[in-house]
Amino acid sequence: MHPTIKNLSQQPEQLLIESAKAGDSPAFSELVKRYQQTVYGFSYKVCRDKEKAEEALQDTFVNVYRKLGQFDGRSKFSTWLYSIVTNNCLMKHRKRKIDEEMVYLDAPPVNGGESHDDLTLPSWNDTPSEELMNNELRSHLDDAIQKLPLDYRIVFILRDVESQTAEETAKILKLSVPAVKSRLRRARVFLRNELNDYMRQ
Repeated sequence: MHPTIKNLSQQPEQLLIESAKAGDSPAFSELVKRYQQTVYGFSYKVCRDKEKAEEALQDTFVNVYRKLGQFDGRSKFSTWLYSIVTNNCLMKHRKRKIDEEMVYLDAPPVNGGESHDDLTLPSWNDTPSEELMNNELRSHLDDAIQKLPLDYRIVFILRDVESQTAEETAKILKLSVPAVKSRLRRARVFLRNELNDYMRQ
């Protein structure tokens, strides 16, 4: 006997997932309800475009519906969901020209100089952005984030905005943990420099 619509909101997530896998439409609708704001919010942070975020929201749950039977529970459902959103964002982005202005992020050191990873910068790990900046500075940071290549932008948003762990981010993006940490460090270097340039204006 299926749970009634009235008490679906009180059902454990795992029960909803199993019911949805078995074809229970109300259970699937409840999963959508629980996670639609997370999916939309993440998509909007990545693309900063309402229409694209709404399109990603729709595409993501179409994919979830089609692939739910493949979810094996070895990772958190939210981690699996983030991976689907990320893949949608990456596929859409790859249809457009990749930012050329940021190619230097992956470039090797020149003239024997230090790499970006060797730069000594004040750490902003574990520093809430709300304590760092006023509205104007936050707006500038948003603009700077959009200058990051999408691969770096997604790592930064997952780790420093969505508060995913390095291990969860690695699962979402199918990367190694060291690769996640390297991309995050380089993204932070770039954003720190952008903010420093802004503050000197």
